[in-house]
Amino acid sequence: MSTAQMTPNKDLAEGFAQVGALFAGDDRNIEEIYRDHRANMPVMQGDICAELGAASFAGDTGRPIYTIFRHADVMKVLRDTKTYTSGILMETGLGQFLDGLMITGLDGDEHRQLRGILQPSFTPAVMEEWRETYIRPLIQKSFIEPLVPQGKAELVSTVGVMFPIHVVYAVLGFPDDDPAALETFATKALKVLGGMANDPEAKRAAFQAFQELYDPTLAAVQARRASGAEGSDLISRLIRAEFEGRTLNDHQITNFVRMMLPAASETTSRTFAIMMTHLFDHPEVLERLRADRSLMRKVLDESVRHDAVATFKVRETQTEVTLQDVTIPKGAIISACVGSANRDETVFENPDVFDIDRKQMAAFGFGFGAHMCVGMWLAKVEIEEAVGLLLDLMPNLRLDPDYPRPVVRGVSLRGPDAVHVVWDVP
Repeated sequence: MSTAQMTPNKDLAEGFAQVGALFAGDDRNIEEIYRDHRANMPVMQGDICAELGAASFAGDTGRPIYTIFRHADVMKVLRDTKTYTSGILMETGLGQFLDGLMITGLDGDEHRQLRGILQPSFTPAVMEEWRETYIRPLIQKSFIEPLVPQGKAELVSTVGVMFPIHVVYAVLGFPDDDPAALETFATKALKVLGGMANDPEAKRAAFQAFQELYDPTLAAVQARRASGAEGSDLISRLIRAEFEGRTLNDHQITNFVRMMLPAASETTSRTFAIMMTHLFDHPEVLERLRADRSLMRKVLDESVRHDAVATFKVRETQTEVTLQDVTIPKGAIISACVGSANRDETVFENPDVFDIDRKQMAAFGFGFGAHMCVGMWLAKVEIEEAVGLLLDLMPNLRLDPDYPRPVVRGVSLRGPDAVHVVWDVP
């Protein structure tokens, strides 16, 4: 595979920042607000995202919205897929730009069968294969090594925004000899996320961007099928995949790939930046990780618990339900606050402390239950490789004292705006 240096793309960086601003809201006292809700109003009628000025994945459907804050309630809602269904995401999430194939917006047998087709392509074993063939070589040669002689960089724009979309592009098996086409894919993917705003113009731009992603993606799928689909890339695996006699046609594979481009890249970028921020905020953890890379997964998992990127999971009630003595009507939208649940003091000891040695308990940064993120292992391997390569190739990596320290912020989508670093040039 080609490993030509990838330079930051201004449109891509601006699009990433605009998406962050859309979901940022006013988070100045967010942990205090969540703590108060867990104690005094664990089920709130209304959308906390709207109250805090952030775009909401609950959308603007005119239906009643209830926000839930306690770990037990979030787990109950995410676990019970019959009572609390995901179809609302076809109206308010990425599904509004697709036409039926969005795994996070499906339930029942349809979801079970689609998951059965997709999951074998995203197992830890496949990710370890991709780690060696796609992920590590691409990140090292295209993103980290070119920076080493410079001695300083801003990690979000030079690494974080760039590497996940390039990795997804590579594992899909797209041709890697046209960087301009790749950047176009990435920029359009971010425009899709911008369509989550309650803004008709943004939605039109998002729909157009998703449509423009369709033809080149379909062409790649058709070409792979025509050639026999024998490769280890994701498109070839999806063409070959079968579950209970069911397979995917070219249109369905194209839609799944279109969904992956914005969803997988955006979340991975921000999780990487959050993890780097935690490492610099906790130098003792950074030193432990430098000495023992087996701690990488523990650091990553604690980062996701402490500051999940996507902090709300949205569901719809299929019957009247009662949570914490609050009656919620059929057809209402439940906005499950992952950011609050992951800091619930009844589950996590000293929940606001970043502690990689804490007892592992269920957290919801990558979802939970039947809708656990299908690309979770891919995201983890990507981030582990990016962080590990930074520590391997940039001696004495540290924050740049000429810039403000990074701060993880945001209401419905979290992450630092920038992470400025310096290192000793070898």
